Amino acid sequence: MSLSHQDVARIARLSRIAVTDAEIDAVSRQLNGILGLIEQMQAVDTDGIEPMAHPQDVSLRLREDVVTEPSRREACQAVAPQVENGLFLVPKVIE
Repeated sequence: MSLSHQDVARIARLSRIAVTDAEIDAVSRQLNGILGLIEQMQAVDTDGIEPMAHPQDVSLRLREDVVTEPSRREACQAVAPQVENGLFLVPKVIE
């Protein structure tokens, strides 16, 4: 697929990009190159190939799921103005 100068001007107008008449040739070549690359990639047979999350065979380092910090709940509730059933009580703001 090849884009004409009119196509490039219309794409530029729709995407709100200012492209002068002098720049249309260069932009047209770049867009046609991108479209050519897409056509090449679409021509590749990918049946039976598993999708990859990463181009290299890497795995994430995992750590054990253990608690590393002590619970500070009691200390926080000790300085709270009002606590009932382990919950902070706040005054009603919206009337």
